[in-house]
Amino acid sequence: MKPLIIIGSIIALLIVGKVFFWNSSDEGPQMGGASGSGGPMAVEVLPVQIDESDLIINSSGTLSPNEEVELRAELSGLLVGLNINEGSYVNKGQLIAKIKDDDLKAQLKRVKIEEELADQIEARQKKLLEIEAISKEEYEISVNNVRKLNADKELLQVQLAKTEVRAPFSGRIGLKYISEGAYVTPTTAIATLVQTNPLKIDFSIPEKYLSKVRVGQDVQFRIDGSEDVFDSKIVAISPKIDQTLRTLQIRGVTSNAVGKLLPGMFVNVDLVLGREESVSIPSETIIPVLEGKKVYVKKDGKVKEVMIETGLRDSKVVQVTEGLNPGDSLITSALMTLKEGMPVKANP
Repeated sequence: MKPLIIIGSIIALLIVGKVFFWNSSDEGPQMGGASGSGGPMAVEVLPVQIDESDLIINSSGTLSPNEEVELRAELSGLLVGLNINEGSYVNKGQLIAKIKDDDLKAQLKRVKIEEELADQIEARQKKLLEIEAISKEEYEISVNNVRKLNADKELLQVQLAKTEVRAPFSGRIGLKYISEGAYVTPTTAIATLVQTNPLKIDFSIPEKYLSKVRVGQDVQFRIDGSEDVFDSKIVAISPKIDQTLRTLQIRGVTSNAVGKLLPGMFVNVDLVLGREESVSIPSETIIPVLEGKKVYVKKDGKVKEVMIETGLRDSKVVQVTEGLNPGDSLITSALMTLKEGMPVKANP
């Protein structure tokens, strides 16, 4: 009897469980439907409005020396003097290096003696010509000899000057490439000389802003790792557009008297083009899509996708040039769950 009782109990439990499951299945869709039709989704909404603000172009640029040169000798010879230290400051005209000049000095000394003798001969010949003791042709030979020796002297003086390498401008010595005692030629780089105050700053802007920039315009920039803002002025604008990037190259100059800046530094440039009325929205509300950029607006209680065109931007807001109008209700929350036509309501 006990086995029959156990089997009967199991069958009864299965029947009760199946009935409970059917009831639960019938109630499930009813509960889900009630939830699905619970009303529009609540979202955060920002009214679109026109504000007057600075029209600022953000660009990246690079600092470069105002002047930079590799110092080289004009003559070949033995380097007998190198009067610089790496990193030291030198003034314009300061002696940097000296090439051995003993042979040139000896030649110059000989020419000076010959010139002195030729002057004496020319003076005697002139007196003889006055008393017609010699012909005019003989006198002209002595005159031409004086002129030739004078030219030889000047040539040697020029050659001697070329044995000295002097700083063409004031600046700071970079790395030395050779040492005293080396044999140098005009192709041998001795050291670099860099003028670090002022510095040039090179950057580019989109060609559509060509009409809004001018020489003398103020530019501000920052460097990585510093909160300091540096000032500069535009000194040159390229006369042509980069055909590949469609950008305009611009050069500014900035003071570096304190020495915080170094050539080669990457900088973030802010160029103020003026003030204008425009629509600006938070950058996080813009969704990149294959066709461009879109935002969601609330219209007639539903979600509406709007394609937009953007202009200038900074770290927080983006200028919208097309697509949005004052009074539009821009949705700023739940952006990843929204779909075209979905019913929504603004949070109070």
